[in-house]
Amino acid sequence: MRIGELSRRTGVSERSLRYYEEQGLLVPTRTPGGQRDYPDLAVDRVIHIQELFAAGLNSKKIFHILPCMRDSDGGANERATPELVSELRAERDRIDGTIADLLRSREVLDEVIGRAGERFAAK
Repeated sequence: MRIGELSRRTGVSERSLRYYEEQGLLVPTRTPGGQRDYPDLAVDRVIHIQELFAAGLNSKKIFHILPCMRDSDGGANERATPELVSELRAERDRIDGTIADLLRSREVLDEVIGRAGERFAAK
């Protein structure tokens, strides 16, 4: 499939798909005319890339993790290593810390909103 179709099927811009290619995350073949040609499996790969970016990982880390993600049958990829599992746990812990910080920030904001609301309600 061409880049436009991959973009439509994944909801990811053509610009982002070119960036993924520059980072080595997505590798199309080329037609004799030089156009990118993606296999059907590229749809799943782009979705995995999007999930990893959404989790807060950068493209360099995604480059190392992506080949180790589960196969199409849902099982662990044979290229997964104990080191990768350790790295992924560290990323999960980082995300958990960010979530905890955000929850604390929301609690502080809720207090400020509550106090401000009481002040204006008393008038």
